[in-house]
Amino acid sequence: MKDNKQKIQHLNDEFRQTFNGGKVVLTKNISILPSEELSAIIHQVQTYNNFNKGNDPYGEHDFGSLEHNGNTIFWKIDYYDSEYCFFSNNPACPDSTNRVLTIMFAHEY
Repeated sequence: MKDNKQKIQHLNDEFRQTFNGGKVVLTKNISILPSEELSAIIHQVQTYNNFNKGNDPYGEHDFGSLEHNGNTIFWKIDYYDSEYCFFSNNPACPDSTNRVLTIMFAHEY
């Protein structure tokens, strides 16, 4: 049986790669990009695999940083309860946790 960290990592990877099991939020500045640029950024987020101790210290695969057209883009997964009102107290439990992935320019963080 996987420990909680491995469960969270698996759930985060699955959500990030498919966008199933939560919500995706784009900041205003990301959302107004031309569709070709937005598609390229989304593809980079979904295929991101540059996790290391510096950007993933807890091993949960809940944050990433990438470059697009000379800009740094961040993505971040947060964990909410089933009603999206409060933070989840158990992100390893998909039945009680909704994930929200936010994609933003680094300067918006």
